[in-house]
Amino acid sequence: MKLILIGATGLVGREVLRLALADARVTAIVAPVRKPLPAHPKLDAPLVDFDRLPADAPWWQADAVICTLGTTMKVAGTRQAFRRVDHDYPLAAARLALAAGTRTYALNSAAGANAASRFFYNRVKGELERDLEALGFGSLTHVRPGLIGGERDVARAGEGAALRLLRVLGPVLPRRWRINPAPRIASALLAAALASAPGVHVVSPEQLV
Repeated sequence: MKLILIGATGLVGREVLRLALADARVTAIVAPVRKPLPAHPKLDAPLVDFDRLPADAPWWQADAVICTLGTTMKVAGTRQAFRRVDHDYPLAAARLALAAGTRTYALNSAAGANAASRFFYNRVKGELERDLEALGFGSLTHVRPGLIGGERDVARAGEGAALRLLRVLGPVLPRRWRINPAPRIASALLAAALASAPGVHVVSPEQLV
């Protein structure tokens, strides 16, 4: 399998990359990035501007896309910038890959994704899911984690305290409220890409504990 990985430098993306590089079923990985990645025989990491993705790049033709791209309001600064990273970039990559013949897409979404939500974050995630479904991939999987466990390059305000609390309460909480470790999310994404099951599928937080 040839795999395209969008968002390879983030918390979940790094885990997907690690798993994919170690998986014999994955023969090649294309990870378009803004900053260089360590070299690997199976990895092609072209430097790109996500505002101007190269439509004619031959590497858009693959067996599957995994997208883990995302930011926060604090980093983005504005709602417009947040939407560009969490909606526009993943959708643009999806369109280019589909046009090149790639038929499978696995998205790292969010537990509250809902295009009709009154909460901006959940609404953007839901709108991306809706717009991806409208493209017509043969296989599309929305992996919807809750609070993601793992070491980020940049700490997120409030997230550290929430993670510490959930680690203490985890054994007594319903599964859907527990921490979803980044490696479990990455494993679900890679499994969806490898399986390429026809139709639209959702992986819930309960399945990521």
